[in-house]
This record gives sequence, structure tokens and C-alpha cells, in this order.
Amino acid sequence: MNPLEKVTPGTTAEKLVTVTPEMTVGHVVPGMPAVYGTPMMILHMEMAAGSAVQPLLSAGHVSVGMMVNVRHLAATPVGRTVRAIARVVAVETRSVLFEVEAWDGGRKIGDGTHRRGVVDVAEFERRFGVTKPAVEMA
Repeated sequence: MNPLEKVTPGTTAEKLVTVTPEMTVGHVVPGMPAVYGTPMMILHMEMAAGSAVQPLLSAGHVSVGMMVNVRHLAATPVGRTVRAIARVVAVETRSVLFEVEAWDGGRKIGDGTHRRGVVDVAEFERRFGVTKPAVEMA
């Protein structure tokens, strides 16, 4: 069975976040402005993309980020709400391509593309030697 058989172009999801001081570039890099950082915007776009396809994947499969090509268009201060949107534009054998955007109210603050690969969790963990922390196994 193809784990992506239920995923179709046009499938969308959103991630809403309120910008906190910890999400700013100034929090990570001293002397920089306290505005929404590009890595956080990309994370939220990836989270939207993952949530768009996860309910449609075969049991035991997850999607993982493979590629990001994103522009950060405008600064967003602490306290503003950002809406990250991901829309499936192509489904391939083992990956999904998304168009992604981020908005601060009616103002687009980012856009681009993101690709997620689909993996069988058990096979992936065996292949890369992933072990569960002792706390989880107890």
C-alpha cells in the first residue's frame, strides 16, 4: 500500500502562533531586533505542512522535512498573531511538495515551497539506530 494514496493536491492546513520574545531573532542573537525570526517562521510553516498530511498517511508513517525554499518578506513584532499556511501542490512516490505562506493579519510576511518525505517510523528508527530514551521504555 502506498502511504500517500489519500494525500491529494489542494489539501491545506494552518498553524496559528502568537509571537513571543523567545521566537525573535533578538532572543538568539544579541543586538538583533526583537522580531519574529526566520527559523521560527520556517518551523511554523513545516508544522502546518506536517499537520496537513499526517491524518491521511498510512498507520506507522510520518512526514519529515526534506527541503525548504522560503522568503521572509517583513518583520513581525512580539504579540502579533502569525498564520502559517501549507497547501499540497504535488504528491510524488515518497514525498509531498507544499506551497507555504505566513501572514501577519492581512500582510504576507513569508512565502515559498517546502517538501516533506514520508517514512515508515519503525524502519526509519532501525535504519538510523534511533533508540528510545530509558524514561520512555520504563
